[in-house]
Amino acid sequence: MRKNAPFSEDVHKQKGLSSDQCLDELRRIVEANPDRVISRNFFRVNSLISEATWNQFFGTFSEYKRQAGVVLTRQQHAIEKAVAKHASVAHYKDFDQERKSWGAKYERKNKRRYQAVLFCSDFHDRATDPFALQVLIDTVERLKPDVLCIGGDLFDLPEFGRYTVDPREWDVVGRIKFAHEKILAPLRDAAPDAQFDFIEANHEHRLLRHLCDATPALRAVLADLHGFTLSKLLGLDEFQINYIAKCDLATYNLTDQTKEIKKNYKVYFDSMIAHHYPAGASLGMPGINGHHHKVEIRSLYNETFGAYQWVQAPAMHRADASYTMGEKWSTGFVIAHVDTLNRQTIFEPVSVRDFACVGGRYLYRETKNDHDHR
Repeated sequence: MRKNAPFSEDVHKQKGLSSDQCLDELRRIVEANPDRVISRNFFRVNSLISEATWNQFFGTFSEYKRQAGVVLTRQQHAIEKAVAKHASVAHYKDFDQERKSWGAKYERKNKRRYQAVLFCSDFHDRATDPFALQVLIDTVERLKPDVLCIGGDLFDLPEFGRYTVDPREWDVVGRIKFAHEKILAPLRDAAPDAQFDFIEANHEHRLLRHLCDATPALRAVLADLHGFTLSKLLGLDEFQINYIAKCDLATYNLTDQTKEIKKNYKVYFDSMIAHHYPAGASLGMPGINGHHHKVEIRSLYNETFGAYQWVQAPAMHRADASYTMGEKWSTGFVIAHVDTLNRQTIFEPVSVRDFACVGGRYLYRETKNDHDHR
């Protein structure tokens, strides 16, 4: 007779047993084979009971093993997964607090009743439309907005994206320098007294997670990024920029990350919102979002603001980028004029095609010359 057998072996496959006897037999097999994973077929060959005997009590072999305590129960497994989930994102915590500390470092307030907020979004670094950028810089120089708000995705950095990029073409630092030297520097020169705000969007969020994780993609370019702090990476100190990042960097999956990024927005003068996603329209206030690269204007109403608008901004992204559906997109930016006393906002979307017109001045893509409209 086999050692520790719970019942007689007179019949090769016992029947008419209780559920407890079935559990004892499975435990016996596990103890006798400590170095094996006990599969259903192994148990069928080596146990003293028929499959029909245990099946009537437990249904599946997985449940049979759970009931015998030889594998984790569903509840135990769920707890283990939860522990692993939180452990896997714990390393984001310190970096999370650092990036949130930049939200109001360079605020520049004034008491003027009428304030101008210029909202530009979705540059995607080197994919920026050069003519649209020219129009933007010209507008900033003439308008001198009180606030220039970058609505996210200033960077593209496809090296860290979902799309395959030939590693021989990687140039992370070159893309970062492009954003600094071709976009942020001329904008700051055009409006030295303006408040600059930068709303963290999905591309920035993804980049910062890669920095925390030291992923294979990041390790491949680590020598180039050596010494890059958060401020240096995003140009925060150099160009005196507030970085709006309210969301938790320590998120577990893409769905959670998208929900978190939607927490990143800025309220101006208690009168309007700048957001990367159109979800901001649910907050009950006039506002602007980016992300979708095309103009949409929604007319809304509530008792506080009366009839007001939510504007989806065009992108600063070049329409002919190889991986886009640019023919369906709009290029440009949005100017918001705010009456801070009466909390009223007028939005002025600016479209850029082969020409643009801002404040009566025409600019043309072909010649790149400015012409005053007469």
